[in-house]
Amino acid sequence: MRNLSMLVLILTSFAASPAMASGENIDIVSPVDGAKLDFKAENKMVYDVNLGTTTGGHIHVYVDGEEADLLRQPKGSYTFDPLAKGKHEICLKIVNKNHTPIGVEHCIKVTVE
Repeated sequence: MRNLSMLVLILTSFAASPAMASGENIDIVSPVDGAKLDFKAENKMVYDVNLGTTTGGHIHVYVDGEEADLLRQPKGSYTFDPLAKGKHEICLKIVNKNHTPIGVEHCIKVTVE
């Protein structure tokens, strides 16, 4: 019985999460986390975002903590400005109409060689 109570508690906490309740979700299809990108190539990110039904308005792209762009399409691709050689963190964040992140994000780390 104790295990059942714990399972109910866990499922309840997921259901209470704002992101889970309204359906927001971000998937960076490519590149994958840990990918190595070519310095000389045109590097693209393919993404699929569910903006949900309540607070999500659009998506912001961040590279190394700096806002790089704004995306209005929930699914598509984005071509990065040339990235310097080295390690980088790329994040997509769902933001509201006021451009404030709502707490739903997906980040990956890549290395440009």
